[in-house]
Amino acid sequence: MITGNAEAVPGAVLATKGLRLGPANSTPPVHNGKPKFRTASEGLKCTHCGNQKHTRDICFKLHGYPNWWSDLQAKKRRDTSSKDEALGTAAVAHAAPQLSFTPPVAQDSDISSSLDQGNLGCVCFSSPSDAERDTWLLDSGATDHMTFDAKDFTQTSLPKRTNIANANGVISPVTGAGTVILTPTLQLPNTLLVPSLSHKLLSDILTKEIIGRAFCCIKEREIWLWHRRLGHPSFIYMKHLFPELFSQLQHSDFQCETCILAKSHRVPYPLRMNKRDTPFSLIHSDVWGPSPITTVSGVRWFVLFVDDCTRMTWLYLLKHKDEVFGVFKSFHVMITTQFSAKVQVLRSDNGGEYIKHQFRDYFNQHGLLHETSCRQTPQQNGIAERKNRHILETARALLISAHAPQRYWADAVTTAVHLLNRMPSKVLGFQTPLQALAAHAPLPTVLMLPPRVFGCVAYVHLHKNQRTKLDPCARRCLFLGYAFHQKGYRCYDPTSNRTYVSMDVTFMETETYFPPNSPLQGETGKEESKWMELDWPGLAEVNVEVEPMPMQSVCVPQAPEHHEAHEAAPQAPEHHEAHEAAVSSLSVVPEDPTPENGPEVNSLNANIIESPAGYVLPHRHNRGKPPSRYSPDIEERRSRYPIANYVSTKELTEPLKTFMHEISTHHVLTKVEEAMEDPRWTQAIKEEMEALMKNKTWNLVPLPRGKKTVGCKWVFSIKHKADESVERYKARLVAKGYTQTYGVDYQETFSPVAKLNTVRVLLSLAANLDWPLHQFDVKNAFLHGDLEEEVYMDIPPGYSLTTGTNEVCKLQRALYGLKQSPRAWFGRFSLAMKKYGFKQSDSDHTLFLKRQQGKVTALIVYVDDMIITGDDREEMSQLQRQLASEFEMKDLGGLKYFLGIEVARSNQGIFLSQRKYILDLLSEVGLLECKPVDTPIVQNHKLGIYPDQKPADKGRYQRLVGKLIYLSHTRPDIAYAVSVVSQFMHCPSEEHMEAVTRILKYLKSSPGKGLMFSKNDHLEVEGYTDADWAGNISDRKSTSGYFTFVGGNLVTWRSKKQKVVALSSAEAEFRGMAKGLCELLWLKRLLTEIGFAPTSKMNLFCDNKAAIDISHNPIQHDRTKHVEVDRHFIKHNLETKIIQFPFVKSEDQLADILTKAVSSKEFYSSLVKLCIRDPYAST
Repeated sequence: MITGNAEAVPGAVLATKGLRLGPANSTPPVHNGKPKFRTASEGLKCTHCGNQKHTRDICFKLHGYPNWWSDLQAKKRRDTSSKDEALGTAAVAHAAPQLSFTPPVAQDSDISSSLDQGNLGCVCFSSPSDAERDTWLLDSGATDHMTFDAKDFTQTSLPKRTNIANANGVISPVTGAGTVILTPTLQLPNTLLVPSLSHKLLSDILTKEIIGRAFCCIKEREIWLWHRRLGHPSFIYMKHLFPELFSQLQHSDFQCETCILAKSHRVPYPLRMNKRDTPFSLIHSDVWGPSPITTVSGVRWFVLFVDDCTRMTWLYLLKHKDEVFGVFKSFHVMITTQFSAKVQVLRSDNGGEYIKHQFRDYFNQHGLLHETSCRQTPQQNGIAERKNRHILETARALLISAHAPQRYWADAVTTAVHLLNRMPSKVLGFQTPLQALAAHAPLPTVLMLPPRVFGCVAYVHLHKNQRTKLDPCARRCLFLGYAFHQKGYRCYDPTSNRTYVSMDVTFMETETYFPPNSPLQGETGKEESKWMELDWPGLAEVNVEVEPMPMQSVCVPQAPEHHEAHEAAPQAPEHHEAHEAAVSSLSVVPEDPTPENGPEVNSLNANIIESPAGYVLPHRHNRGKPPSRYSPDIEERRSRYPIANYVSTKELTEPLKTFMHEISTHHVLTKVEEAMEDPRWTQAIKEEMEALMKNKTWNLVPLPRGKKTVGCKWVFSIKHKADESVERYKARLVAKGYTQTYGVDYQETFSPVAKLNTVRVLLSLAANLDWPLHQFDVKNAFLHGDLEEEVYMDIPPGYSLTTGTNEVCKLQRALYGLKQSPRAWFGRFSLAMKKYGFKQSDSDHTLFLKRQQGKVTALIVYVDDMIITGDDREEMSQLQRQLASEFEMKDLGGLKYFLGIEVARSNQGIFLSQRKYILDLLSEVGLLECKPVDTPIVQNHKLGIYPDQKPADKGRYQRLVGKLIYLSHTRPDIAYAVSVVSQFMHCPSEEHMEAVTRILKYLKSSPGKGLMFSKNDHLEVEGYTDADWAGNISDRKSTSGYFTFVGGNLVTWRSKKQKVVALSSAEAEFRGMAKGLCELLWLKRLLTEIGFAPTSKMNLFCDNKAAIDISHNPIQHDRTKHVEVDRHFIKHNLETKIIQFPFVKSEDQLADILTKAVSSKEFYSSLVKLCIRDPYAST
């Protein structure tokens, strides 16, 4: 087909005596967003499918069904009729008001053109499937009138042409000619008979007459499109908004089924048209809810504030009804700040949320009047009640027209308010609320976004940092609405659970994301019916003040609710989660909106967020809000500082990236009730119970008199295979051993666990010597330990006795959680390892070594998780077989994840981090969206204990500090800060809690930071020690710290407040040197046991010359005699030439960051020297 410009090739419609001209382009007539056709011609038969009333060239079975086919069939089943439409072209006017919507000028249409080439006639027409065969089409480019039906001729003659050429180049023969009488006053002489045509064509080149009264269907299409974009408003209002589009049409010509379904209501009461003359002098308010469908973010309510003068509306989403007071205070401050206006009167109903003493005190303090309606008289609050209904009607229309699930109602209502503030109102003289407000007061900066159809398909451009060179440049998403505080559209990708906020979007406004006949995306019909029945009590009796909009309305696509609060919003307060959903967002629509398929300008980097719920899951009851989970490269909701800016996996290898994604995205349950709803966890519980029964862990017996039982619970975890995929879902029955009594239920409990210092030493050896690292775990390890005491336990949760008796479990074997279980298991495991020829290390009792023929094999165990390394591969394989014969083992492959520590190995070395642990911690405390800081503790801080300090939550403080202590095993950069905050565990204050929060904010800046163990081709041992004299402002004790290195890699560190007050800086440094020396001696002993004893003196670098002099010479005896023990200890090791103390300048002292808070420049300089890196950094 040859397409021409819409202005150069006009179209028209002939509609006389039952004959109707069809569309002149390839788009079918559209009614309510659906194509419409008349009955096809009789006597036709398709040679492909054999059906009647069409030919092969328009057979859908051969060429494919169009996207409107399902809509058409549904429409036929409803047997409804609508007005016939036809297509053409027309100019589109621009609406004058700046603060109202204006439609874009039509860009082009599929109008045909043809040329006369002598005996070869030309014709160009639209696809046969787009019109009826018995319809005459007006073709301004056709050289002759043409028909395929010989019955149309009243007289025949010889044709003047022998062939005609179609636009696609096909030559069709002309078999005859004659005269056709189209109307009593219009004859068509010299009409050609072309049997192969699909249409009857009327050439205005020959007639040169105006035929009938035609209207342009492009205008009609534009009207329907804007009707859907603007949220299904009344066509009366649209005629005022777009007068030129309605130049030849009446609002009564249009009727929208979606509007009827969404807005049907009873006849309103008489109107009261009086209103205030000054904005904000009277504010109407009402609370709607609770919604029968709770959004994923927990929203069930919303509150409205409507200005009486301008009808400007603000809407806030609420999780709880008692948030109304806080929202109103924010709204009041916003009006005062942004508009320099004063609210004088608040009018509401008599709801309990408005008559609390908080409201009364606030009104009295600010001189506000509060008017409430009488009981059972909602008419007195008619403005707010009617606005509630109007918003719900528009939201229903958006959801219905977009075929969207009702769980997205919050996005629909926020989009509805955005649109209604920009739609004309009869009360305002057909001005928009924004226009009315602008006439009284200067508006703050408003958003200028062309409206789009809610729920349509939107292709969001992916920036270079969001894709690789071979990835698609855009992502297919669902259009949700408009960003509140950004110039961008909100688009959601259900397949990846991400929401984008961007201007770089291409919209397919004629296509909804959810198909018309799709299920409710995991919702039940009951939920749908609940939503459809939503209405506010007493609406029928409301004495409305606004003329009710007719039942016509527009279809705007709706967005999933759980993303409405997730867009990035730079201007939004960080602490105001629920209240940030205010939807007034005073935005102005430009006079000439960007064409829907044209390039967007002023591009804004798309902000990606994670939605917590993208899968169709069974209906959950009383579960509350599910915890948000971090997934790589996904930003969090409504954050100015999205987590994806600080952590990424793009620099990782593909296998490692897959593994990190696996451990990040799988959610481990905490409740047995949740597990029972998932077959994967149910199977894991079943397997654990079978193992317990197989090992004869207990016997069912009546509880003896005087005995007590211990409880038990299920603990869940996910195990991964060597190829990073999920191996199995693991459930473990754990006894609540904290209820046991010493001397009755247990005796000895000590059991060693692996020192992470030892693990890091082994990793440094493996990096320098290219040793393999293999990981195993023992299944049901504690069940292998024999239980000597008499212990009774409750029946496991989720199980019950079939006998109906009150029996309990008498434990025969050790079980996880019992006080004595670790000791029993480790004793059994130690005996097995010694039987295989391994020796237990004296430096770390959980380390087992075997040296033979100059080779070494090392195994370190932490409860039931173990790591095997060394250079004797045969012995490693044999040990694996021996352990498998003794215990039920699981081969986890190469070391990837150990005790919550992620291990990544490459040709650059071995990298340790606790990225997932940090992200889970930030998510738990709600700081994934916080603004990060550059240091973990404030320089020159004054943390201490003061008499007037405000206490903080002691339990929460202790839990957070405990987590940070564990985190410091791979993050020496927070060691000093954690050491400081751990000093106030007994009586934390708000200042101490703020210090803990700052550490978490620092971790937000680099969650993936960790230790790198490189191959340095040496195994030298050295350390750095330092002390900060009298730095503690509470007791003036000093803080000492040290770093130690093996083979050039950092393996141990410590920051600790000294136990006594030092009288001088030299004394403080001297005590610190003693602590550092102890650590070096332990490393020397450990390396000697492994077989790599240091061959030269160990260096302990110090920056205090006085302390170095004291260690070498017994000077100033009177001032140092109280540290004689430390001095003699140091001097002995100096004389045996085990250690030496080189002097180092203060700027090169690495341990400085362990003793005091330093500047960010010095801090990051030290981190580089310590090989603390962040391969997960997004930049």
